[in-house]
Amino acid sequence: MDNPALVEACLHAHHLLPVYIHAPQFAATHEIGFPRVGRHRQAFLRESLDDLRIQLRALGSDLLEYSGPPADVLMQLVRLTGADAIYCERIEAPEEVSQSQHIQDLGMSLNAFWQSSMLAPDGLPFLACDMPDMFTQFRKDIERAGLKFATPVCAPVKIPPLPAYSQALSAEMADMIGQVISSSQSSPSLHHFVGGEMHALAHLKQYLQRRLPDSYKETRNQLIGKDYSSKLSPWLALGSISARTIAAELAIYEQCYGANEGTYWLWFELLWRDYFRFLHFKYGTRLYQERGLSKAPTTHGTTQQFAQWSSGNTGEPLVDSGMRELLNSGYLSNRMRQIVASYWIYDLQGDWRLGAAWFESQLIDYDVYSNQGNWLYLAGRGTDPRGGRRFNIAKQAQDHDPRGEYQRLWL
Repeated sequence: MDNPALVEACLHAHHLLPVYIHAPQFAATHEIGFPRVGRHRQAFLRESLDDLRIQLRALGSDLLEYSGPPADVLMQLVRLTGADAIYCERIEAPEEVSQSQHIQDLGMSLNAFWQSSMLAPDGLPFLACDMPDMFTQFRKDIERAGLKFATPVCAPVKIPPLPAYSQALSAEMADMIGQVISSSQSSPSLHHFVGGEMHALAHLKQYLQRRLPDSYKETRNQLIGKDYSSKLSPWLALGSISARTIAAELAIYEQCYGANEGTYWLWFELLWRDYFRFLHFKYGTRLYQERGLSKAPTTHGTTQQFAQWSSGNTGEPLVDSGMRELLNSGYLSNRMRQIVASYWIYDLQGDWRLGAAWFESQLIDYDVYSNQGNWLYLAGRGTDPRGGRRFNIAKQAQDHDPRGEYQRLWL
C-alpha cells in the first residue's frame, strides 16, 4: 500500500513484470573487506521480498529476482519481454541517481516517483533546493504552513497480468546476467523483527492499541526492550510501510485519544527523517564528500582501531556493548547510535564515512538519507554551523545505564 510507482504502473500498463535486482556479488563488498549488506540486513530483506511475493501472487502477479548491474538486467528484460517503460522509486542519492541516468542513457523509458517522505516535496512552503539549512527553521516553516503529511495512496486492487514469459526467460537471464535468487538462500533472521508489509502493519496496530505513542518522548532514549521507541524504522527503510501511512494513522490516534507530547515527538522524528531526505535536493553529492559541507581537516583512524570499534573491543564498556548489540542483532537504539558514532569520530579520530559504511552493512533499518545525514550531523560536516556532537561517554553511561544493565546484557 502507498506505493505511487506501483499505482501509476498499474494504471498505464497492459502487462506488468515486478522485478527486484540484487547487487552483484563483486560490487557488494566494502573496500576494506566487509559486505555492504550484512547477514541481518540480508535476512530481513529476504523476509520482506517473500512477503511481497505472496501479496503479488494473491493478485495474480509474481516477483522475479535477479542479481547484476541494474541497467544490464533491465536492458535484457526489456529485450526479452518487449517492455516499453520502467517504473521505480526516485532516490536522490549519488549511486541511485547515477544508475537511473545510466538506464536512461541506454534508451530505456524510466518513470521514477518520489515516495519515501512524509511530506511531498512539491507541497513544501519553499523549493526543496532552497530549503532552510537548519532543522529548527525547517520545522518552524513546516508548522507555520500547517503541514502534517501527504495523503497516502491506496494499494491497487488489480495488477496487470504478467507478460508472456516462461521458465526459459529466467534461464536465459541467468545465463546472461547472473544468478536468479532463490527464496531459500538466506539464513533465518536473528532479530525480533520480521520483514514484510503484513508484519509492519501488525506492529503499527499493536503499538497504537497499547497507547505507546503517549510515552514515546519519555522512553525514546532507553536502551533495552521493544517498547521504548516505535521500532518502525526497519519496515520504513525497505518501504514495507510508508511515513505517510504512519503519520495518517497517528492523526487518527490523536483524534481518538488526544494529541500530547509523545504523539508530537513521534511526528517530529518523522520530520527529521524528511529533513535529511530533502537536503539531498539542495546539496546532492556534496553530502558524500570526505569533508562534507565543512572545511575542517579530516581524520581517518587506523585499521586496527576500526577492527576494535566494529567488533566491540575498544575497552570502553558502553561503546563495546553497543557495537556488540549491533553486530549480533542488526539493530541499535538511536541513543546508542549517537554514542558509538561519537566515540569513533572523536575518541578514535576515525573517518566518519567508514563508520557510516559499517552502519550501512549492519543495520536492518539502513536508510541512505538518514544514515548519511546523522553521520554528517555528528561529525560536524552537515548544515549545522555549531560543529559536531562529541558525547561524554562516562556521562552517557551514568544517564542512560546507571546500573550497568545494558552493559551486562551485551558484554
